[in-house]
Amino acid sequence: MATTYNWTIDSMWTEDVDTYSNFVVRAYYSIEAVDGDYTANYSDIAVFEVVQGEDFIPYADLTEAIVLGWIQDELGQDTIDNIYASLDGQINTEKNPPVEPVNPPLPWS
Repeated sequence: MATTYNWTIDSMWTEDVDTYSNFVVRAYYSIEAVDGDYTANYSDIAVFEVVQGEDFIPYADLTEAIVLGWIQDELGQDTIDNIYASLDGQINTEKNPPVEPVNPPLPWS
């Protein structure tokens, strides 16, 4: 089964910058990887540079998709691929737990 990666925004922090109110400066996000009955999670905080201009979107007009796009742009594809590989590794460990060595009593005891 193919792994699905579900991105969500858990919270955001804003600042008032010059004439802009509620300028998003940080977003706490999480990614849940799902492969059948197995899941793995990753979360972090994205920090955004304050850039003023025509592209400003008022806080009330933001959608989760817009903010996730900012985060993914900020991370870059290489970092996203590394996060996915880490999540896949966690799921693989769930599917195939490592064999734990046993500690039997010494044979001469």
